[in-house]
Amino acid sequence: MQYSRKINTLGDMEQISDTDEVARLAALFDAERKALALLDQIEALGFIAAGRREREVERDIYALAEQGFGVTKHWHKRIVRAGLNTLATAGDNPTDLVITDDDMVFLDLGPVFEAWEADVGRSYAVGGDLAKHVLCADLPRMFDLVKAEFDANLDITGAELYAFACAAAERFGWHFGGKIAGHIIGEFPHAHLPGEKEVLRISPGNPTRLRDPDGFGRTRYWILEIHIVSQDRTFGGFYERLMHDQT
Repeated sequence: MQYSRKINTLGDMEQISDTDEVARLAALFDAERKALALLDQIEALGFIAAGRREREVERDIYALAEQGFGVTKHWHKRIVRAGLNTLATAGDNPTDLVITDDDMVFLDLGPVFEAWEADVGRSYAVGGDLAKHVLCADLPRMFDLVKAEFDANLDITGAELYAFACAAAERFGWHFGGKIAGHIIGEFPHAHLPGEKEVLRISPGNPTRLRDPDGFGRTRYWILEIHIVSQDRTFGGFYERLMHDQT
């Protein structure tokens, strides 16, 4: 049996088996399933609607996550972006906007379920603008295309997959809008893993293989982010999920 390494709550190193790695991935998929159910409920309750401010929607999401899903921690801020703000990346803090009658809106949520992080994103075309609806439809298609490249190339690096995502966006008729195309996900907080932070991202600055183990010798599990923007850079969309298949 093959073994990797993990750190326990006391900071000691212990062996974990491949069976334990299957359990880790299953826990991440369970967290993602709950996060996707949260998105479904946000949609069902009509949180995303013309006339509402981004921060108003964000406050409603916070309350729903806590009251309806038991979420008390979010590993990153709850992102609600509308209109020109859909061009902004996660690290930006643009001015709070009101959703208009013919807007693009996206959500990027990072709820923590028990000890496990989730990270999900979806986009919505509010109104009948055909280009915005096309972008919403292209996002999961692009996700599948980039994921297929990851699946097919066992030695692909973070920089190579980022470049592939950028080229894929151009093939679809969009620009890639993200500074990164994803990051690792795991037990909360994954950001405390040792080593260079750039190796935790799918980015131009990561020359390492995405399948290299983490700083504790364990399998790394990846979130794939697809952030694309229109050719005239007036609107964009966002979609993200785990870049793995559940075994």
